[in-house]
Amino acid sequence: MTYRAEAPDQIIVERLGAIDALYHRRSGTTHLVAAPVPQILEALGEGATDVAGLLARLAARFDLDTPDDEAKAALEQRLAELIDLGLVRGER
Repeated sequence: MTYRAEAPDQIIVERLGAIDALYHRRSGTTHLVAAPVPQILEALGEGATDVAGLLARLAARFDLDTPDDEAKAALEQRLAELIDLGLVRGER
């Protein structure tokens, strides 16, 4: 599966310290999110990618160890939640 963030002009971000308020224009909904959601959306802003590519972007950005299967499963779960919110699109 390839993941793509919602178009940048569809999300207004307001940083509120440890959380961000994301206003999704298309749905008219505001989402309050915390790490790692903003970081995932930012990494997806570089272009569509699969889970392995996204993990590589996040690992490089945050100097993380090589992600394992547990990290992959956790990221897939978070991406599924973001798809449900309309903030990310998944394409087969």
